[in-house]
Amino acid sequence: MQVAFNQPPIQTEKPLMYQGMSDRFYGPFEAVPFPDVAHGIDFEGEFAVVVDDVPMGCPPEKAGAYIRLLVQVNDWSLRNLAVPEMKTGFGWIQAKPACSMAPFAVTPEALGPYWRDSRVELPLHIEWNGEPFGRANGREMGYGFNELIAHAAATRDLVAGTVIGSGTIANAAYAEVGSSCIAERRAIEIIAHGAPRTIYMAFGDRVRMAARLPDGSEPFGCIEQQVVQA
Repeated sequence: MQVAFNQPPIQTEKPLMYQGMSDRFYGPFEAVPFPDVAHGIDFEGEFAVVVDDVPMGCPPEKAGAYIRLLVQVNDWSLRNLAVPEMKTGFGWIQAKPACSMAPFAVTPEALGPYWRDSRVELPLHIEWNGEPFGRANGREMGYGFNELIAHAAATRDLVAGTVIGSGTIANAAYAEVGSSCIAERRAIEIIAHGAPRTIYMAFGDRVRMAARLPDGSEPFGCIEQQVVQA
């Protein structure tokens, strides 16, 4: 944002966060409409938490106690609209449509050892048009959900039911586990080859994503959707 306003960038250890659309989520098997493939349709596999009422100024060491449920989301993005909106310095509106949510929410206790350090330590398996795309694990989140909650509540109360996402799940070993969004794969291709080779989604494309336990079960169920023209 500083660059957009012709200001030098600042050094900060705070997480990057935006306030997205909150009045609805697409169901896990609903067709998802978009107006134009030229907007750069992309999926984003994430975990998220649903919190109780969180008081303003809640510190990270207390924020985890307000987590009530864990969920899995597809945070849809329109990549070709994102850069122009970010350059305004005011953040995303058109580039961030409604998210999709998997059918089951679970308590942190239900995940047992796979909920640790305020992170979901499970791989998120993603398939694009039936082909494996990624299986990054949530354990490498740069900030735990307790820290994200504290950041969001720094200057405001959070009402019960607030959903806070992890950001796209990504791992350092991306060459082995793949990615959770097309934009990351394109960025890797630019570094490796000088230009992206993977195109964004087309109408009719399908995406499936599901976190898996070691026994192969899917505690959140799956999101399995098709992109269609609005």
